[in-house]
Amino acid sequence: MSDVYRSYTPAEKRQRAWLVLRGAKQAAADAVDPKIDRKIDRIDQAAAERGQREAAALVRQDEKAKATLAAAKAAERAARGKDRAAARDARKEAERQARATEKAIRRAGL
Repeated sequence: MSDVYRSYTPAEKRQRAWLVLRGAKQAAADAVDPKIDRKIDRIDQAAAERGQREAAALVRQDEKAKATLAAAKAAERAARGKDRAAARDARKEAERQARATEKAIRRAGL
């Protein structure tokens, strides 16, 4: 498996699958058209570039969520009285957001 994270659009997935199938049929006949490989490479390159941008955005979002969680925990510790309940709610929301970003990173395979 490749170390590069690729993010394909639905159209790219369809086109790539069709090209791979066409290339497999041609390979069976020993008459592979090099255009097919070039088209697949272009699709893979575009998906790799998109994947790199998406992965960087996910990492930035995760770092921001973790920083927000740390600030919410500190605010909860420092809060007293009625402010403590609001700080606890803010911490719980920050924890939920941090879990969501971690889950998104895992789903992406990063």
